Amino acid sequence: MSGFSADWLRIREPADHSARDRSLVASLLSYLGDSEHAALLDLGCGTGSNLRALAPDLPMSQHWHLVDHNPALLDAAREEIEGWLPRAHVGELSYSLETADLTADLDRLFSRSACDIVTAAALFDLVSEDWMDEFVPHLARQGSVFFTTLIYNGEMRWTPEHEEDETIRAAFNYHQRMDKGFGVAAGPRAGWLLAEKLKRAGYRVELRLSPWRLGLDDRQLMLENAKGIARAAKETGLVGEADLSSWTESRAALTSCEIGHVDLLALPG
Repeated sequence: MSGFSADWLRIREPADHSARDRSLVASLLSYLGDSEHAALLDLGCGTGSNLRALAPDLPMSQHWHLVDHNPALLDAAREEIEGWLPRAHVGELSYSLETADLTADLDRLFSRSACDIVTAAALFDLVSEDWMDEFVPHLARQGSVFFTTLIYNGEMRWTPEHEEDETIRAAFNYHQRMDKGFGVAAGPRAGWLLAEKLKRAGYRVELRLSPWRLGLDDRQLMLENAKGIARAAKETGLVGEADLSSWTESRAALTSCEIGHVDLLALPG
């Protein structure tokens, strides 16, 4: 599976939280109604950002089971959650951590115990369509709510613009469809592919845009993200060295950018 460093996940967490679509949270809370407890399974949890974003919105007691393939990220998740909890506005909350390979352990993760909500963030553009075809039946058999955020949708805009913006975007989107550890990745099509598969499984699906809108206050994230996009574009071999260098150097003058994502909520029919 592709991996991300704890430092990168910390840098992007504020933008991730700001981008999330609030209307889907309202729909989720309406569906849960007066439930007194919620059990959540968080796939590809990283450092626990998804818990920190969603847990304060849930009024019931909650238990989170956080899963990632990287033990170092799970260690960071424990440290960050423990540091966050004393100042967080949450009620009764417990959590557990598990190292698991999502390409091999879905049966075990779903068979162990029932969960009310399966959730993930910044994951589903990395998985393959075949993996989705395995995941959705597991979800449907359990009858869980599914809430996933920050699925990259292929859109990016930069200010100031550069003549190679579209070339870089196309190369990066090509890279996003390469194997990230789950087989050929769904990439920018992931949100819509996933929505259709969930609808066919009987779910009621809402899909909403959740772009990063970054400005000068987010300069570190803008620059680190641009570097990552340039590295990925270079790996494809689709961009000439001179054009890539020109684009990369121009990013030092960035004042804003928008990186497109979608959030998805699927409720059992």
